[in-house]
Amino acid sequence: MIRAALPADVPAIAALHARARATYYQGHIPEQAHLGDAELQRTREGWSQALARDAAEGEVLCAEQDGELTGVAAFRTRDGETTLTQLHVDPVHWRRGTGAALHAACLAAWRRAGIRRVRLEVYEHNLRAQAFYATHGWLADPSAPRSGSHRTLWLQVGQAPVPSGE
Repeated sequence: MIRAALPADVPAIAALHARARATYYQGHIPEQAHLGDAELQRTREGWSQALARDAAEGEVLCAEQDGELTGVAAFRTRDGETTLTQLHVDPVHWRRGTGAALHAACLAAWRRAGIRRVRLEVYEHNLRAQAFYATHGWLADPSAPRSGSHRTLWLQVGQAPVPSGE
C-alpha cells in the first residue's frame, strides 16, 4: 500500500533511509558520514521538514506492507522544477515491487499536477539505483554538469514507460 507519510512516520523513515544509504555508501565514504548520530539526526530533521512542506510544493509517500514501512519517496517542486529528492526501499524488501509502486505513485502525482519533466540526482556508485531509474525511463542529460559525486537524470513524465517489474 502506498500512502501519504505522516509526522509519526519520521523515525521509521529515517531508519529506513539510513539502512538504504548504508548499502551504496559502504566502502565509498566513511561510515560516520552516513550512519553517525549527527547524520541520523540531520536525516530525521530533513524528513520532518519535507513533511511540513505545503502540498503544492511536494509530497512524501510511504510504502507499507502489513503495517511495516518498506519504502519511501519524496519529491519537491521549486522555482518551476520538480525533483525526485528521495526514493528508498528497505534492503530486506528489494525486488518485491516496492520501488516500482512508489515510482508509479510519484508518476501519478506528477501527471495530476501537470508536471512534464522531473530531475533527480543519483550517487555515482549506486549502480543498482541507476539501473532501476533507467528501467523506468530516466535518462542522463549529457549537457548537465555533475553534482559532485552524483549524476543528474531526467524523466519526461508523459513518455515514461510502464515497467513490468522492478
